[in-house]
Amino acid sequence: MAQWQTLSDRINQVAPSATLAVDSKAKAMKAAGVDVVGFGAGEPNFSTPDYVVDAAAEAVRDPKNYRYTPTPGLPELREAIAAKTLRDSGYEVDPAQVVVTNGGKQAVYSIFQVLLNEGDEVIIPTPYWTSYPEAVKLAGGVPVEVFVGADRGFEPDMDALEAARTERTKAIIVTSPNNPTGAVWSPETIRRIGEWAVEHHIWIISDEIYEHLNYDDARTTYIGAAVPECRDQLVVLNGVAKTYAMPGWRVGWMVAPLEVAKAAAKLQGHMTSNVANVSQRAALAAVAGTLDAVYAMRESFDVRRKAIVAALNDIPGVVCPTPTGAFYAFASIYGLLGKALGPNGTVSATSAEFAAALLDEAHVAAVPGEAFGAPGYLRFSYALADDQLAEGMRRFKAYVEA
Repeated sequence: MAQWQTLSDRINQVAPSATLAVDSKAKAMKAAGVDVVGFGAGEPNFSTPDYVVDAAAEAVRDPKNYRYTPTPGLPELREAIAAKTLRDSGYEVDPAQVVVTNGGKQAVYSIFQVLLNEGDEVIIPTPYWTSYPEAVKLAGGVPVEVFVGADRGFEPDMDALEAARTERTKAIIVTSPNNPTGAVWSPETIRRIGEWAVEHHIWIISDEIYEHLNYDDARTTYIGAAVPECRDQLVVLNGVAKTYAMPGWRVGWMVAPLEVAKAAAKLQGHMTSNVANVSQRAALAAVAGTLDAVYAMRESFDVRRKAIVAALNDIPGVVCPTPTGAFYAFASIYGLLGKALGPNGTVSATSAEFAAALLDEAHVAAVPGEAFGAPGYLRFSYALADDQLAEGMRRFKAYVEA
């Protein structure tokens, strides 16, 4: 590019998505004939349920779906999401509070565009999903990371959150079940965050996209139900990608106070307009249906969860706590850094370097902890076939023990 062909400061300060970068490299290697086991993207390997696909096929043949719909979504889908909120979260919302978005990621982007002014701060419990701080920065905001480690089960500490609060604090992000750690925060922590946010007039952005993926005795605590008085400052983000194995359909949503929802719809009207109608019809079938298919997938995830945690902890230098939600294992690899490993005796100083070496030399793709604000860790998605999981863990161990 010529010297005058500059890009905006806004885009230059944003980091690429690390999870998509790892997934893209792994897919490129596969396309070149390399046998890669990919633990990178959070993408269920199950097929979308048949009844959802059938609804989409029927929608393709119906001419009414060849037109624009209202920007915030099909009225019947918004009604179904409101009914689903009552069913799952335990409190009522008006369909007018629902905005259907092009995947959950657009909902994340849009809410910060709507809420933040230049210099506003957003507290992000860390480890975090890689796109949160970038979406905050794109809106002119300042991400404020508050780290919590495995010693606390990756569950936020209220004293640390309070220490991070300033007069510029505008919002806090709540993610339980959590990506990348798989932690499910306790009802007490969720309640205390809600009460604290109400006391200090802080917006709550609650990402609940993994709500139905719980294991052992863990259960998702819905902050809007636990602290009813916070609902006027609560924005819930969700979507069909994880729950119904529909990542490629690109349907997410937000549930927000009415004026916030109107503002988000106004923004979307200038960005993308409505979500593709066929995808909305598919999402309607998913959201309005039972959770039977979801529970069946969860049983399979549970088997893989136990298998990958056992395999990771069997590798010298790796420590992995048992996650109780989502479909991620978040393993400490501090014991592997600075050591000569693999057939080439590669020494990695950081988890990012180690992840690159593991992919290049052992053909195992995992996302380094730097992507989540947690250097020294690797995130493994166990949303892949059982045999692939076992093979990937075999390669990882062989690489370390070579």
